Amino acid sequence: MRLPRITIAATAALTLAGAAACGGNSGETTGTTGGTALYGRLPDAIKEAGVIRFAGDSHPPYRIVANDGKTVTGIDKEIQDALGKALGVRTEISIVNGLPAALSGMLASRYDAFNGPVKDTAEREKQFDAIVWMVSRTSYLIPKGGSAAVKDSGDLCGKRVAGAAGSVVEEQAKRLSDWCAKQGRPALAFIGLADTNGTILAAKSGRADAAGMTESAAIDAMAKEKDAYTYVTQTDEQGAGVDQLAMLVPKTGGLGPVVLEAFKEIFANGEYKRIVDKYGLQNVAVDQPAMNTATNTAPTTGAAQ
Repeated sequence: MRLPRITIAATAALTLAGAAACGGNSGETTGTTGGTALYGRLPDAIKEAGVIRFAGDSHPPYRIVANDGKTVTGIDKEIQDALGKALGVRTEISIVNGLPAALSGMLASRYDAFNGPVKDTAEREKQFDAIVWMVSRTSYLIPKGGSAAVKDSGDLCGKRVAGAAGSVVEEQAKRLSDWCAKQGRPALAFIGLADTNGTILAAKSGRADAAGMTESAAIDAMAKEKDAYTYVTQTDEQGAGVDQLAMLVPKTGGLGPVVLEAFKEIFANGEYKRIVDKYGLQNVAVDQPAMNTATNTAPTTGAAQ
């Protein structure tokens, strides 16, 4: 049973370790309490706890989970650390099993936010504030030693494609299947799995011909295993477009607008650019963060997509 938030706050005063979150394993907590201009605008529950609890699944290079199942590194960790500093509170990541667990956990008040990156949609905005901080194109990782001859995204017609269930990739794979049908070719067979690591393993083991993911995740996988993979990117003709990717925060708590201001601060002070440059995300960066872009004006992208 999870302790009340006020109890967590008292415990946090005695230890740097975060309380274990129900339904997941807690990673390191970082940051300090108070002392920033935005701290006073935080919801009382967050100020009492002194921590923002993020849900997160395994999704390199955004969340790289160590073998202990708790220690998290990567883009997500650095973005959250920067936001926590701007807000004057600690941050805590709890590892969950995929997007549905993150969404249901937030609605059950086990977590305060999920950094995705997850597509901003009008349907999700009914329950969550979506703070867009990057964009994405869908790519497909192809094992070089596999039997499938995939030279471009059109060659995926009729192939088995693994992807995270409920993710942008699943939607994009459906659009690619529709394109295949218009060409008189067979649709993709989509294999929905819990996270990006699972999709890569499916491709490596031969259960899938390709693993769908963000382009930055595909580049990261190729860097980790030299000469093991190639990748192809879905085209606009195949329904790809550019997706607005967001951090989700439940609307009920009132945290979303304050997190948006924290994002604006890390854009202004250079922390966002530092993290983007470190991980080579220049092509998927945005000029400014924006909230609820599915119903409001979308942000301008950085480099040409």
